[in-house]
Amino acid sequence: MRKKEDKYDFKKFGFAIKEARIKQNLTREQVGSMIEIDPRYLTNIENKGQHPSIQVLYDLVTLLNVSVDEFFLPDSDRKKNTRRRQLEKQLDSLTDKDLIIIESVTDGIIKSKKL
Repeated sequence: MRKKEDKYDFKKFGFAIKEARIKQNLTREQVGSMIEIDPRYLTNIENKGQHPSIQVLYDLVTLLNVSVDEFFLPDSDRKKNTRRRQLEKQLDSLTDKDLIIIESVTDGIIKSKKL
């Protein structure tokens, strides 16, 4: 039997959802409308760590590109954090010419770290 203290604390997850929503300039009302939940439910997830249903969890991470790996698999070697997922989404919208610039910047950062 599980003990109450074994329950997962969703506060960090809620903060990440809030941060991603704000970064995308979305209101709670807009997100609520998009995934068909009451904005008050989203407020409780973001601010109080309320446990979302599996469907709401899926809808939020999909809509806002938030990685669940960093919350549920913190020791995983294969994790992709939220920032990486959001950056990948931005990269998907760039042209090949844009990606050449990004690649050059990335190469410069890597080379500067080696110095």
